Amino acid sequence: MRKDGAPPTAAVNPVAKIFLCFETKSFLVTLLALTLVTLVWNLQPYYQTILSATSRCSAVESLPIKSASSIVGGGVAPLTEKKLVSSPPADPNKRIFQSFGSAAALFVQMGAYRGGPTTFAVVGLASKPLHVFSRPWYKCEWIPNNGNSSIRSKAYKILPDWGYGRVYTVVVVNCTFTENPNADNSGGKLMVYAYYGESPRKYEKFTALEEAAGSYDESKYAPPYKYEYLYCGSSLYGNLSAARMREWVAYHAWFFGASSHFVFHDAGGVSAEVKAVLEPWIRAGRVTLQDIRAQAEFDGYYYNQFLVVNDCLHRHRHSANWTFYFDVDEYIYIPDGDSLESVLHDFSNNTQFTIEQNAISSVLCLNDSTQDYSRQWGFEKMVFRDSRTKIRRDRKYAIQARNAYATGVHMSENVVGGTLHDTESRIRYYHYHSTITVHEELCRNMLPMSAKKATTYLDKIPYVYDDNMKKLAPTVKKFERDTIGVGSQRRRRLFHS
Repeated sequence: MRKDGAPPTAAVNPVAKIFLCFETKSFLVTLLALTLVTLVWNLQPYYQTILSATSRCSAVESLPIKSASSIVGGGVAPLTEKKLVSSPPADPNKRIFQSFGSAAALFVQMGAYRGGPTTFAVVGLASKPLHVFSRPWYKCEWIPNNGNSSIRSKAYKILPDWGYGRVYTVVVVNCTFTENPNADNSGGKLMVYAYYGESPRKYEKFTALEEAAGSYDESKYAPPYKYEYLYCGSSLYGNLSAARMREWVAYHAWFFGASSHFVFHDAGGVSAEVKAVLEPWIRAGRVTLQDIRAQAEFDGYYYNQFLVVNDCLHRHRHSANWTFYFDVDEYIYIPDGDSLESVLHDFSNNTQFTIEQNAISSVLCLNDSTQDYSRQWGFEKMVFRDSRTKIRRDRKYAIQARNAYATGVHMSENVVGGTLHDTESRIRYYHYHSTITVHEELCRNMLPMSAKKATTYLDKIPYVYDDNMKKLAPTVKKFERDTIGVGSQRRRRLFHS
């Protein structure tokens, strides 16, 4: 008889036991974690509801946070944190005001520049309502690299946009110290304290400018300057015509001569075609193109043109004897028998002078069968000038920038020295209004040859024939060919000159 005994025990590997145990624990941990995540996710809406209800029953108090890095000179930096504080049930008639985000920055810096041995200018934007309805102010501090004590100075602020600002207004902060803060040329940095109001306890502190050791050169702030003439252009925007830009640059590069430089500011108007026109002049060292498209984030007047002209003023304050401000559809003109040098020599006792406008029709041309207008430049064929008298006309200007603290679009109100307005007999500018964005043929209303000696009325405005600019076209075209060479020939084919 056979006896059935217990079945034989299979041999078990200890490593396998450990692996099996590890897998089981990992699975349980993962399952538990997923369960908790799911639970929290589903409870979130209820948590927000509970929190909201709690906040309605609690007093909200703004508590300043103090730290070693946020307290400078006894002032408390404006960092605040909202906390829910337990309190008895609030009075239902006591309302709570909660703020979220901010509508405008306290200060938006575009540039900071040394203006001389003891002065600096910080150019930027600030909240317009704050400057209209409050009294924000600024303070400057120089922290030297040599370990010496810092030097402080109360700043002088200038609002140069004549009230045209929108959400933002332009602010020029002038920092003037009693002595050169970097006299030993060891370097340092300029700090600016921007205050929200009259109280000295709420402010923002930022580094506006840094000077490396050995970088200060006092000779930069005295004549002779690098250029005789500098052009500071306003914001370029819209669908600009490359052909018109080409004509403008060629004319004024010829007009101002070799000792001149042009600074353009691209606010979205410099297309690939316009850039191609500017490139040869950039390579020749005659043009600088600044990309300012980021200004669109800050709602100021007309693509922030007041900001741009002030930044250019201080950036190039000691770059030239005279700085000119006018637009790219305007052409400076000196009557026959005179020269720019002699005019400016006679005006040199003034810090600035204004230039009156000659307004040109943007549609009228002469119906001359001997002319191929499709190949002519804009100022070559637009030859009918508004002849009205005793009306106020726009003016542009030129300034000795070293004597200005801030500036505007049509003139500066913050200068040391005189302003000359009676300049019509010596210098003017021709304004080809609205032509800078026309890509089609400019000549749309053709007048008979008899219009040369008559007065033509269009929309009740009298126009007379004026070919002063037309006479200069051949000279300017030759100058362009001689100066930038083959590139101009390619552009002539492109723009049908």
